[in-house]
Parts: sequence; structure tokens; C-alpha cells
Amino acid sequence: MTETPKRAQRAGHGADTIYWDPVKKSYVGAVSLGYAPNGKRRRPKVYGKTKTEVRNKIRDLKKELQTGVKAPANYTVADAVNDWLERGLKGRDETGTIGKNRSMANKHLIPFIGKAKLKELSADDVDDWLDDRAEFLATRSLRDLLAILRRSIAHAQRRDKAARNVALLVTGPEGRPGRPSKALNLEQAKAVLIAARPSRLYAYLVLSLLSGVRTEEARPLTWDHVFLETTDGIPPHVGVWRSVRKHGETKTRKSRRTIALPKQVVDVLEEHMRWQKQERASRGMDWSPTGRVFTTRSGEPLDAANVRRDFKAIVKKAGLKPEWTPRELRHSFVSLLSDHGIPLERIALLVGHSSQTTTEAVYRKQLRPVITQGAEAMDTIFASESDQVCD
Repeated sequence: MTETPKRAQRAGHGADTIYWDPVKKSYVGAVSLGYAPNGKRRRPKVYGKTKTEVRNKIRDLKKELQTGVKAPANYTVADAVNDWLERGLKGRDETGTIGKNRSMANKHLIPFIGKAKLKELSADDVDDWLDDRAEFLATRSLRDLLAILRRSIAHAQRRDKAARNVALLVTGPEGRPGRPSKALNLEQAKAVLIAARPSRLYAYLVLSLLSGVRTEEARPLTWDHVFLETTDGIPPHVGVWRSVRKHGETKTRKSRRTIALPKQVVDVLEEHMRWQKQERASRGMDWSPTGRVFTTRSGEPLDAANVRRDFKAIVKKAGLKPEWTPRELRHSFVSLLSDHGIPLERIALLVGHSSQTTTEAVYRKQLRPVITQGAEAMDTIFASESDQVCD
């Protein structure tokens, strides 16, 4: 039997009514909120196919009214994520932090739960989404995805577009085992440097492997931060004070450090400087005067894609599988120093960690038992092959 239309009776402030609307062919729930300053009656409505659905929506509406947050009805998870990427990460590196988060969201979040209305998103929805992704992603990636969702909803809350953050109620599942970072052994490291010798990336790799700088610190390095002569008893050194992050900041304050350069690095950088001056002179005004130590053929700054592409070709030429990444040169630096007996606290200073606890946590597989000192160790480690590396 078709239910006849019921006219909602007037109710007191906060009272709710439910009735059938034959035009919309749905149940309507209304909450009486008195009158607006212009005298118009305030009576927000919700709709549903059943009375139970409408009662639940009325309950949620009242919660929103109590918190003072009126979440937009059509504001989706995708809207929240995109708003956070656009406005919530100001000051972060566009190609680094923002680019990484946007890529993760576009591949694994928005296509799966992006269309869901944020006000209707439940903890179960988030659990189901993460459980589905766990078949394809590593545990670390799943945690990163959950963090993106949590921060996006938190950003929406600060803009009064969400009443609660259901992602905080969820614990990320275990995913597929991730590929652990690894380190080149001494023979592999020598093979890579020999293979890199004809490449314009050669000096970059020598500096990275023998001093432990991060790839994001090596790419923006300028010559005014490189000191290749001993002055007033201070040995050749490099000032690691910048990175490719937004505003040039290093990863942490402790990441700002001055590192003594092994003789092999000094020799290679001197040669690199002479070669770069010749290349610049031959190109004249076509060269961008950035002052960078490492550049493209036109003098433009290197980007991560440049380095990854060229490094993969060098690794393959060295007879290794092309699965190695430039950041693993830093792991190799730690491993070689640890093998040589350099104390953990000294390695922590060289790699710019705030404490040796961080070094131990990040490079646990590369560390061995300890005993001596510093950057000059690399001269000893690579001494037997110095002719091959530098000539």
C-alpha cells in the first residue's frame, strides 16, 4: 500500500519529524531550529529510502549542529585530499613532499574511495580500502596512504568541512614485504665508479659514495660551498647547507654539516671544475649561470629523474642488476665506514643524523661492530684502487 503524504507538524526547537514525500519518492527528515534573523524558519532536511536511514542522518545532523560544523553534503574524499595537497602543504617542496603525496593519492587513494562523501565515510570504509591495497603495497606505503587520508580530513576539519576524522580510528594493516635498502660492497662500489668514469655523473657519484651526502643535498650543491684547498689548517671540505627542499632547507637542522673531503674526492672535483669551465666557455651564453657543481649539458640543475636514469645505465655497465638506486650510495657509505671500524656516533655526524639512534634505526643492516675515526677512512678504503678511480 502506498503511504499517503504526511504534513509535518510544527515542532519545538531541536525537535525532528519524518514524513514521506511522494514527489521525491523518499522519506524526509526535518529538524526545527527556530528562526533566522530575517524571520525565515530554519528547518534543515535530510532524505533517505527508509525511515531508519533518515533517523541516522538526523542523528548525524544533530551532532554536526552540536559541534558547530556543517559538513557540505557533496564534499568528497577526493575534494579533501586535493584541498590538503593544494593548501595544507605550503612551504613544502613541489617535486618532493607534495609530488610524492600527490602521486600516492592519485594512484592508490582517489581512484578507490575518492568519490565517497566525506561526511558519510566510515572507519569500515577506510579499513576495507586499506585491506584491498595491502595485496599490492608494502606496509610502509600503506602507512603513508593512511597518513595522507588522516591529514586531509584533519585539514577539512580545520575548514569546517568535516565533523570527525574516522581515519584516526583505523590501524594500517601489514602489506607486502618492501624491498629493503641495501649497500654496495667494496668491490661493487669500485666497479660502479670505474663504469662511471666517462660519465658526466662521475663526480656526483664519487662525492655521494665517499662523503655520504643525500642525493637531495648533492644536486643543489654550489661551488661556493666547496673548498678544495687546505687553508689555515682546515682541510678541504664541503658545506652541506642546502637541499632541493622548499626554500633550500636541509632535512633537519642537524643535517647542516661541514664534511672533510677525502683526497680522491678533491682530485675528482678539481678535474670536474676544470672540465665544467671548458664546457661553459664553449657554450657561452647558452649556459645557465647557476653556480651548481652538477648540471645538465646546458648548465641547468639536475633533477632526480636525470640522476636515476644515468645511474641505472652506469650500474648496468658495471655488471650489476639495474635495481640499485642513487640513495643507496649513502647506505653504501655507512656500510663501508662501519666495515672499516668507524664508531656509530662518528658515522651519525657524517651523515647528518640528530643522534646515533637514528643512524642505527635507518642503517641497521649496514652497521657492524666498531673502533676508529672519520672521513679520511675513505682514502684508506679506496687507496688500492685510487689510480683506477681518478685516472
